[in-house]
Amino acid sequence: MIRENENAEAPPASAVPASLESFIHNISPEELLRAAANPALTEDLALSLLKRTDLPVDVLDRLGKNNSVLKLRKVRLALASHPHTPRQISIPLIRQFYTFDLMRIALTPSVPADVKVATDDLLISRLKTVTLGERLALARRGSGRVAGAMLLDGDARVMQIALENARLTETFVIHAVLRPEAKAFMVQAVAHHAKWSYRSELRIALLRTEYLSLARALEFSQGLPAPLLRDVLNTSRLPARIKEQILQENQSRPSL
Repeated sequence: MIRENENAEAPPASAVPASLESFIHNISPEELLRAAANPALTEDLALSLLKRTDLPVDVLDRLGKNNSVLKLRKVRLALASHPHTPRQISIPLIRQFYTFDLMRIALTPSVPADVKVATDDLLISRLKTVTLGERLALARRGSGRVAGAMLLDGDARVMQIALENARLTETFVIHAVLRPEAKAFMVQAVAHHAKWSYRSELRIALLRTEYLSLARALEFSQGLPAPLLRDVLNTSRLPARIKEQILQENQSRPSL
C-alpha cells in the first residue's frame, strides 16, 4: 500500500488492513495528511481516500499537490469530482481531461454546481474540434447545457438526438432557437416536435425567429394576448409577409 519514505511518514504496509475503506475511515486527521502528501501513495489508497465525502479540505489540498498520484488518471478524476476539492485544484484539473471524462464529471451528482458549469463550458468550447461520434454521444448523454449547445450543431443528426436528451430543458431550447446562428432545420424541428412545440414560451421564442413557416406562425400566434403578440412581432425576424398575414388573421382582436 503506502511504502515507508524518508521524506514523509506513512503507515507501513503491514499496518494497512485488507479493507482500505475501513483503514481510511479510522486513521487520525494527522495520518490522513501524511498519507495524502506521501509521494509513495498508491492509486488504490488515494482512491479510497477520495471516497470519503467528509475528507477535510486540507487533505484534498495535499493530494492536489502530490505529483506522484496526480500522474494517475483515475485519481485526477476522483479529485476533480470530490465535493470539497478547492476550486484552485479542481478547475485546472478538468482542463486536462478528454471529452468523455468531462461529461462524466458534469453528470456526477456530488460535483459542485460551479465546477459543473466550468466543465460544461469547457466541453462546449471544444465542440468544433471533437469527432462526429463524440458529438453524437454528447447530444445523447450530455448535460442540459451541453445538449442545448448541440442543437446548434451543423449536423441534423446531432441536433435531432439533442432534442431527445432527457436533461434538456425549455430554457436551453429557447436560448438555442434565438441564437443568430440557429439553423433553419433546427427551428423547424423544434416547431414540429411532439414535446417542445406545445410549450407556450417556446412558441413565443419561435415567433421571434427567422425560419418559422407561415402555417406554424399562424398557429403559434393564436391565443396570445394582443399586446404580447404585437411586441413579439415588433422584435421578430420573420419575413414581412408572414408578419402581415399574422396581423390580418388577428385584426379582429381588441387593441391589436
